[in-house]
Order: sequence, then structure tokens, then C-alpha cells
Amino acid sequence: MDGTPAPRTTQADAEREAVIRVRGLTNRFGPQVVHENLDLDVWRGEVLGVVGGSGTGKSVLMRSIVGLNKPAAGSIEVLGVDVLNGTEADRRRIEKSWGVAFQYGALFSSLTVLQNVLAPMREHLKISERLMQELGELKISLVGLPLTSCSKFPSELSGGMRKRAALARALALDPEIVFLDEPTAGLDPIGAAAYDDLIGELQRALGLTVFMVTHDLDSLYAICDRVAVLAEKRVLVEGPIEDMASVDHPWVREYFTGPRARAASEKGRST
Repeated sequence: MDGTPAPRTTQADAEREAVIRVRGLTNRFGPQVVHENLDLDVWRGEVLGVVGGSGTGKSVLMRSIVGLNKPAAGSIEVLGVDVLNGTEADRRRIEKSWGVAFQYGALFSSLTVLQNVLAPMREHLKISERLMQELGELKISLVGLPLTSCSKFPSELSGGMRKRAALARALALDPEIVFLDEPTAGLDPIGAAAYDDLIGELQRALGLTVFMVTHDLDSLYAICDRVAVLAEKRVLVEGPIEDMASVDHPWVREYFTGPRARAASEKGRST
């Protein structure tokens, strides 16, 4: 035993709704085991920050939940749907309930910003072209981009604008859950803080559940309700960020009590 507390179910947890439920997840690539018997719940309406050292499989976990990676074992339920074994109809229905913004945007380079945002609508919605265009422009405005960016290609955007365009696409189908993979990576401190503010505002206004893979301590303190720490091939510990400093584990202790964590904590309290 390593002395770290395992995730536990409290009375408050029992009263919450788990919109994502992962049980016994195992991911391996050849001889390398990334996750082994991993359990995790994500509660409706929360912002969950998923952290861990390099190689702990943060992005692999996210990709497994959204069906882009087939795990070796375990079960994944999203909004009550078995992601791994559900029917094709179940799969298409649940895909409309989440949006994903990848680390570098993953925008289609040959499509404009508006065309990128419209891509999920064209796949899943049966509405007029005019209404689709209006909805696309609304999503682009919602993430703080000017409408002049609609006709631009990803190569013509700054890094921060590409991240916002990717977020607009993730919001295209009015999802209940948004997955963000390192959303502030590569942004300057001002841009990162503005993006954090945007996520917080959208989460509150739209009632989103946000699953955020990040290493950014400022983001964790600014907008996350809970933190899940990946280590030793599982969720080592989860809970409010204020509880992390008391966890008796070398990586967790160094990450959450070092100088950068103290600075982020002070910054979070001051905002």
C-alpha cells in the first residue's frame, strides 16, 4: 500500500448523477500497460481536471471515453449508454451529447472556421442550410471570435484563435459534456487566463459538464471543481484541489505543494 486514499463514495456522491462512469478500465499498447483496473466517476455539471505525470495516460483515458481508443478491459458508460458495447444507434445518439476539443485543435485544414463548425451539424442534424449557417455563426460568436474569422482557414489563425474555433466546433451540437485536451497548452499567460474565464462562463451559462485534461495549475485552481490524479496506472486520488496537498504521494505532493502550486493557489483565491 502507498498510503494514498482511494476514491470513496460519500453520501454527497450518492446524491449526484454520474454522467460518466468508468469501471475496471485497462489500456495496453503491446507490452506497455497504461491503465489497469481504473475507476472514475464524473458528476453532472462539474469541471473535472485530470492530471498526472508524463505517460500516465491522461489523453488515452479521454480518447477511451469518447470511443477513439478501444480498451483491453473494463466498462465505460456515458449518460447511461454503454460506449463500448452499445448499438450503432446508441453510439450516434451519445456522440451528439458530447463535444471534443483536442490539444492542437485538430481543425480540418482545408475548411474555413465556419465550415469546421458546421461539420458536426452536417453529419447529425437535418436542418436548412440557412439555419445551419446562423447556428454556426452563433457558436463562433459564443467563444469570443469575430464573425470575420468565419471565412478564415486554420493556418490564418493564431494559436489562441484556433483553440477557440475548436471549442466552437465542440459546442456545435449543444452538447451536455465537453472534453478538453490540454486547452491552454501553448498559450501565453494572458491568453490562457482568458481561455479559462471563457470555459468557466460557458460552463455556468450552458450547464456543461467539463472533462479537462491539463497540466496547468492556474486552470485547476481557477475553474475546476474536482481533480483526478492519474498515477500507478489508475486514478490514485480524486477530490477538491484543496485536499491534494495532504495526499502522501511523492508526485502529488511535489505537484500540489511546490512554488508554482502556491502561486496558482494565491492567484485563484484573488480572482
